[in-house]
Amino acid sequence: MSETDSLLKRLDSLLDKIDLFIPDVPKGITEFNGGAFRWQSYGHSGLFHEIKHATKITLSDLQCIKRQKEKIDVNTQQFLANLPANNVLLWGPKGTGKSSLIKALLNEYKDKGLNLIEVEKNDLGDLRNIIEKLSNKKAHFILYCDDLSFEADDPSYKAIKVVLDGSLSQAPDNILIYATSNRRHLLPEMMSDNVASQNIHGELHLNEAIEEKLSLSERFGVWLAFHPFDQQQYLAIVDYWLRKLDYQTSDIDIVRKASLKWALEHGSRSGRSAWQFTQDWVGQHQLKNK
Repeated sequence: MSETDSLLKRLDSLLDKIDLFIPDVPKGITEFNGGAFRWQSYGHSGLFHEIKHATKITLSDLQCIKRQKEKIDVNTQQFLANLPANNVLLWGPKGTGKSSLIKALLNEYKDKGLNLIEVEKNDLGDLRNIIEKLSNKKAHFILYCDDLSFEADDPSYKAIKVVLDGSLSQAPDNILIYATSNRRHLLPEMMSDNVASQNIHGELHLNEAIEEKLSLSERFGVWLAFHPFDQQQYLAIVDYWLRKLDYQTSDIDIVRKASLKWALEHGSRSGRSAWQFTQDWVGQHQLKNK
């Protein structure tokens, strides 16, 4: 055996040993016919994986946000009809229905070919790669970026900023971005940002820090604001979920008082808190009756 053959044999043996420590990369999805998917990074690339057990929430399940539902629903219908449509930013306090609204759109329109692809914040740097992979498909894609927020020195927000409206290339017509955030401008707003602002001949000139923070959120064509629910709205959401769970009682006042106590203990009168209360209340009563 020559020295070359011996070397190759040793290299093959070494590679076989290395393969034992390299995890297999699962196969990704390449065909899309409507449904929920998640982008998963692998090294310098990534794959699309199907989310097989997506939430079943519907638009009718979301109470007390009629204006927001109608606006994003119409925008989504325009998109699916190959008409002009906008990227959407949903912002406001936690538990007010932002993420649930986007998930409900999937259940409303997946049979019409809507594909919702979840992209986590850590993978925003892959947005260009994701769009390139999807741009030549004949399907409609909404890239879903949940709970976006960036610190002042976080460079990752520039990736989504460029994709939205900062590149020489135009975004494909079959892709939109729907993002949620607790912050209106996605970046923290500091009192110190206003110090450098100037009043020139009666006109307010914002400093560069404020302009930078506004420049990202303004790239979304539609802004939808969500606000905390008042007590009446919170109780209306509780009543809805009680009916949805087919719970009947002769003394609804007891249930409502318990739901208000639940909201107080959990620190918010939110749609999420109302749903969690009814799950707990109805579940306990059904268990007792078994």
